[in-house]
Amino acid sequence: MKKIVIGPLTRANNSCAVEVTVENKKVIDAHCSGIFFRGFELILQGKDPRDAAYLTERICGICSSLHGAAASYALEDAAGIKPPRNANILRNLIIGADILQNHVRHLYLFSLVDYLVLPERAPFVPGYTKDKRLEKKKNDTMVQNMHLALEVSRLAHEMVALLGGKAPFPHGILAGGATVPPSTDVVMNFRSKLQKVNRFIQNQMVSDVYILADAYSDYFELGQRAPNMLEYGLFPCTEQDQERYFPGGAVLNGQIQKLDLSLIKEHTARSWYAAESGPRNPSGGRTVPEREKEDAYSWIKAPRYSGVPLEGGPLARLWIKGDYRKGTSTMDRMIARALEAQKVGALMESWLDELEPEGRIFLPFEVPKNAEGIGITGAMRGPLGHWLRIENGRIAQYQIITPSAWNFSPRDNQNCRGPVEEALIGIPIADEKQPIEIGRVIRAFDICSSCSTHLITMGKPVGEMII
Repeated sequence: MKKIVIGPLTRANNSCAVEVTVENKKVIDAHCSGIFFRGFELILQGKDPRDAAYLTERICGICSSLHGAAASYALEDAAGIKPPRNANILRNLIIGADILQNHVRHLYLFSLVDYLVLPERAPFVPGYTKDKRLEKKKNDTMVQNMHLALEVSRLAHEMVALLGGKAPFPHGILAGGATVPPSTDVVMNFRSKLQKVNRFIQNQMVSDVYILADAYSDYFELGQRAPNMLEYGLFPCTEQDQERYFPGGAVLNGQIQKLDLSLIKEHTARSWYAAESGPRNPSGGRTVPEREKEDAYSWIKAPRYSGVPLEGGPLARLWIKGDYRKGTSTMDRMIARALEAQKVGALMESWLDELEPEGRIFLPFEVPKNAEGIGITGAMRGPLGHWLRIENGRIAQYQIITPSAWNFSPRDNQNCRGPVEEALIGIPIADEKQPIEIGRVIRAFDICSSCSTHLITMGKPVGEMII
């Protein structure tokens, strides 16, 4: 047996690490670690609830709009209000643009690097050189598309800024609605950029992922796990938010069930947090760091649904929606992300037609003195939830479960592996000095460990923070 440690894992949105045990050229065990603690749930205590949307956006620079939306949903739930119709559409457009920039960036700049023969110059060297299968013409075309993807993802970020004020960390989403009115010039500019992004997705991105799937068909077998998935629902259809364009639900052993948030419990047996009497629902969750905890190996908690580790992301969303149910492999995850980008881009074009130039975009409201609220949404990598409790008009408790907390979770209190750990079991490692297979499987989940671990301490547990 041999242990392979990759840490930090590059092209995975911040600091994470993986340790796998290899025997007879196959992975027989895996431990995935979030190695970066940031303490946002502690920072939020005592703050004005209206600040949560902007503060939580700083959790992640690549999916910031979704944190702003989840925080806004939570405060609106606590206050008992719904935003105006125009605001709902504007939010969907900001979120949609942010999802497009992420999906294009992920496929071309994070994932394809593991499959293509790239120029022998920085930033592509040093790098893995094994198992590059595409014929030269197709390979060179994808390299060209990789450079084009930089421009396309930038255009999508410009779309976020048009309606959100800036990107990342847009100011266009807040409790009560939106901040940027849909003036004619802004809408025309947004539409022009969207059409360019959609053409790239349709003409390059979708075809490239299928070309890759043909050359690497064995990756329809690698990275598989049981069809256990979760989605909260993405893009409210109306301001009343009674249904969403991508519906919520849970998939347990392939069977779709109605979403029940009471079935979510966070385990901390293998996480660097103080031991609990048992798994907690996030409505009563606690964030008490304990860096020296024995047997722990990650700053990520282990959320479970009905005791089961569930994965989220485009594959889960399309599975629940009924648009893609071919498998649960590495290649299935990559194809689903490209297909979802195509669907989101088309929806955004229709939403632009629904905007009312003179329509209201904000509903004034009073922050409740004492209340609780939950804000849930789909995000780039899967289900995102914010749980809020207000006392005396201030945040008394805030708990966040991010998509990568689901996907990249460590073992739970029953010692069951998290989804990525499960997906790594059994994959072949052709060359232990160049274990490219590990990165391919992990990156297909589009891991973002900075989100999942919510202050770096130099070997000392966090005691008190004064902001």
